[in-house]
Amino acid sequence: MTQQAAALQTYNNELVKCIEDLCSKRDELNRQIRQEEDEKEKLQHDIRLLSEKLSRINESMAQRLTTRASLDRTIAETEAAYAK
Repeated sequence: MTQQAAALQTYNNELVKCIEDLCSKRDELNRQIRQEEDEKEKLQHDIRLLSEKLSRINESMAQRLTTRASLDRTIAETEAAYAK
């Protein structure tokens, strides 16, 4: 009977150690998940900012292209009138 009790105690100790190891791995995994969630949030924020900046630049560029086309027409008309 004493041998059985010792064997059960050994199994119990091994089981407790395995559970502690699993809890430790879970805690490390949770830390890594939180770290990746923080990085994801930062990247999403950066993407929003860059998207807004890209939109503003596209609008500004469209206005400048329109203005340039108008200036090109004016220059061409003026040069044509001057050549006459």
